[in-house]
Amino acid sequence: MKKAILAIEDGSIFEGRAVGADGESAGELVFNTSMTGYQETLTDPSYAGQIVTMTCPHIGNYGVNKDDVESDTPHVRGFVMRECCFEPSNWRAVETLPEYLKRHGIVAIDGVDTRHITRLLRTKGAMKAIISASDYNHDSLVAKARASADMAGSDFVKDVSIKEPYEWNTPDNPKYRVVAIDYGIKRNILRLLEQAGCAVTVMPATVGPEEVLARDPDGVFLSNGPGDPAALPYVYPTVRAFIEKEIPIFGICLGHQILGHALGGTTYKLKFGHRGGNQPVLYCDTGKVEITAQNHGFAVDANSLNPDEVVFSHLHLNDKTCSGMYHKRLPIFSVQYHPESSPGPHDSRYLFENFTRLMDEYKVKRAAV
Repeated sequence: MKKAILAIEDGSIFEGRAVGADGESAGELVFNTSMTGYQETLTDPSYAGQIVTMTCPHIGNYGVNKDDVESDTPHVRGFVMRECCFEPSNWRAVETLPEYLKRHGIVAIDGVDTRHITRLLRTKGAMKAIISASDYNHDSLVAKARASADMAGSDFVKDVSIKEPYEWNTPDNPKYRVVAIDYGIKRNILRLLEQAGCAVTVMPATVGPEEVLARDPDGVFLSNGPGDPAALPYVYPTVRAFIEKEIPIFGICLGHQILGHALGGTTYKLKFGHRGGNQPVLYCDTGKVEITAQNHGFAVDANSLNPDEVVFSHLHLNDKTCSGMYHKRLPIFSVQYHPESSPGPHDSRYLFENFTRLMDEYKVKRAAV
């Protein structure tokens, strides 16, 4: 097998074997604690610009299939594993993980100590890194990692968002018309909106409010996505226009952060972020704890929003960061996790019901005018 090297900006070097495409790729090095779901991780647009380290030691055991993707193509910059499986065992598999990575041009490495890497990131925070299957000079690779772009201040949304609107699979006799703004949307979000009775039009991140309002939606969905929410000033005026019209709004992950900015708040970068399918979140309204799937490196500053207008509804129990909020007067709410994912239970599916309830109320209100 061909040699590969993972070099980190702090000077750390990890040598292993190349199990993906040739060449090299730089990005922000992060870790994901999920034991399964590597295919969903690879194809989640929220990982654009990042090299993902999987903490589970065996990756690729059930191969790759055509159904579990969250978008058309992988978006990670690189993939790091303790041991990559070359002989998967699953009736749904159509190819191996290494074949899939090579076919999509994803540089990957295995045979490295992912526990060491994870502890390094937990101690020092997410860092810039590079995986190379071509250049093996340690000093050269560390210099390249240091010279790569910072995640803070980077806009990856324009890279992953669609260019033209499209209609998602419309259910029979749809009850609601929803416009979903694509900042890097995952397909399972669209599936659940469809199951909730929504006819969904997906529109680009750069869409203006006039184009959305012309469709007379019953609600607007703000999707997940990659990068720094503070680097997206072009999206805030559009969201503020929806707020002014008092249209129901539901935001997930980056959509939650964008909503925080549109409401006058700020965000900040977390030390190493939350990524995995086992993140505990307290739903303050009920006192219940949800086991959630998360993937984000930024958080809404709870002190930056007006407490007379915004209620923080969900709390991440590991570090007490804001995991959800709603407006006291307007039909607006958002969460900093992925209710469309299934990390085991379906603890958070009620959020889609909350969205349809707000749209029902909105439709009654409009009919009365």
